[in-house]
Amino acid sequence: MNETDAGDETTASASETLCTGVVTIASDRSLETDDSGAEITSALEAGGHEITVREHVVPDHDNVQSIVSRLIDRTDVDVVITAGATGVEPTDITIEAVDPLLEKDLDTFSELFTVLSHEQVGTSALTTRTLAGITDGTLVFCLPGRADAVRLALEEIILSEAPELIELARGDEPDVEVGQGGEDSEDGDANPTETDAADGGV
Repeated sequence: MNETDAGDETTASASETLCTGVVTIASDRSLETDDSGAEITSALEAGGHEITVREHVVPDHDNVQSIVSRLIDRTDVDVVITAGATGVEPTDITIEAVDPLLEKDLDTFSELFTVLSHEQVGTSALTTRTLAGITDGTLVFCLPGRADAVRLALEEIILSEAPELIELARGDEPDVEVGQGGEDSEDGDANPTETDAADGGV
């Protein structure tokens, strides 16, 4: 997390800045053609937040679980957001891969998102699955792969609620500030990286 100028009252305080790990999961596009990942990045940066890591991987259960687990462990990640492979097709494995990593589920997120999604797409929202939870003071959100669904979740729920959720989740860790993630990571580099995990990502 970047330090802010204490003399600049117009700059958001460090505690308001979210450092995010973004993982998009799909076999039919690359990092360069990843609209959902671009949407997440754009929305977060417009809100004054930072992208610590951005990855694109194919839908493989063990690979997705490993990547999300490593991001949770990084000290420079406050929020992990995945996009894609959350539906009901056989290759939609994100929910199953990530759920065992969560210490506390935020079930209301899925309920809120379903209501908002139904307003946009009607009963086809039935095939949409999402997941949210907390592990080691790090927030995790698993979103659908559609750019419009990602935008909906960020603008209507995540951007407004994530800072307070992190503060509450780390209430018993007074020395840990936003931008310092969970446990120590072997990779202390806070610079954003764009790699294809299928070729040896995180």
